[in-house]
Amino acid sequence: MIAKELISESIPPIKPDDTGVRALKWMEEFKVSHLPVVDGRTFLGLVSDNDILDMEVPEQSISTITDTFEKIFIHENKHYYDALKIISDDHLSVLPVLNDEGLYAGSISVNNIIEKLSTMVAVNEPGSVLILEVRSNDYSLSQISQIVEGNDARILSAHVASNFEGNLDVTLKINRSEINGVIQTFQRYGYIIKSNFQINNFYQEDLRNRFDSLMNFLKL
Repeated sequence: MIAKELISESIPPIKPDDTGVRALKWMEEFKVSHLPVVDGRTFLGLVSDNDILDMEVPEQSISTITDTFEKIFIHENKHYYDALKIISDDHLSVLPVLNDEGLYAGSISVNNIIEKLSTMVAVNEPGSVLILEVRSNDYSLSQISQIVEGNDARILSAHVASNFEGNLDVTLKINRSEINGVIQTFQRYGYIIKSNFQINNFYQEDLRNRFDSLMNFLKL
């Protein structure tokens, strides 16, 4: 998935001749703390609520504080990993997207990217979650896939992260609730099973409720 596929239609840009008061009103309305400032389709920068709160006269246009605008953006053909990194590193609620000509194409909101990611990691799909611990030199996604598929199951999503021991934690979302056979096969191959979760209807509903609660929190 690339950046332009994450653009949210719900976040409008603000114009340089709009007032600070109006910018704050829009931020409150759309539950964000940043807004892209655009003149026509020319991206001027990103204004934050703190920039506006520091204005001596918020009733004046935000063009009076252009020196505080941050030139943070992402090109539309960049991978969504790049978008996540920028959002995380710069603590953004909105990330402007520019096209190949350097013109403003839209923005990515934190809410929108979380919703997209929940689909990508199959949050709402029934099944099980299995966490393996693997030494870096032994990691083989093809072997892991073969083990799962050899037990008449398939991987819906996979995530790999380093742990404190210097090994890899491999989190698998599997499309079956009963995965004892999968676990036993992994153990025969010497994999460490850190934890597993069988997602029954109750657990699935709990996951949905937790995700909905997160989204509601982000919209406060």
